[in-house]
Amino acid sequence: MSGKQAKLLSPGTLRRALARARSSTFPERDSVILLLSVRAGLRACEIAGLDWAMVIDARRHIGRTIELADWVAKKGSGRRIPLHPELRAALAQLAPLSERVGPVIRSAKGGSMRASSLVNWFRATYSAIGAGGCTSHSGRRTFITHAARRAHMAGASLRDVQLLAGHRSIETTQGYIEGDSDAQRRLVQAL
Repeated sequence: MSGKQAKLLSPGTLRRALARARSSTFPERDSVILLLSVRAGLRACEIAGLDWAMVIDARRHIGRTIELADWVAKKGSGRRIPLHPELRAALAQLAPLSERVGPVIRSAKGGSMRASSLVNWFRATYSAIGAGGCTSHSGRRTFITHAARRAHMAGASLRDVQLLAGHRSIETTQGYIEGDSDAQRRLVQAL
């Protein structure tokens, strides 16, 4: 990634952002917006384009994965993303079975929310909690960094993180990952 990167979300910042989302006018929707970013690594345009058909099974129950369609994803990089339990629970709270049709994230007027509106939503949310440097991409960057740091514990590789992120190049994925000087010290000491 070129230019200034979005700041990672600390656990405290994420807690404050979720608390703000849960106390908003649309608490279920706003919580899902934040969790789609942090727990699934979706971009604002992917959150805006996410349709219920991509997250439900044949009985309209929340599935185990997000089946992100190529036409929603940047550069046609559709992918399958396992649902984090927290995100899965939030999606189940968002709409009753009979309303799980069309866009997952709806505007106040009931239509799909635009990506630019989501970018503004993230900006306002992070600004309100004093999280300077955080943007709509902060959740995605946090997701990718944490996935990379924990990949070895799950028997995964950086290639798996690349696939979850929907990047064509491993170099792009590496550009998202924040280094950790404490971990580097521990690593060198363990050698």
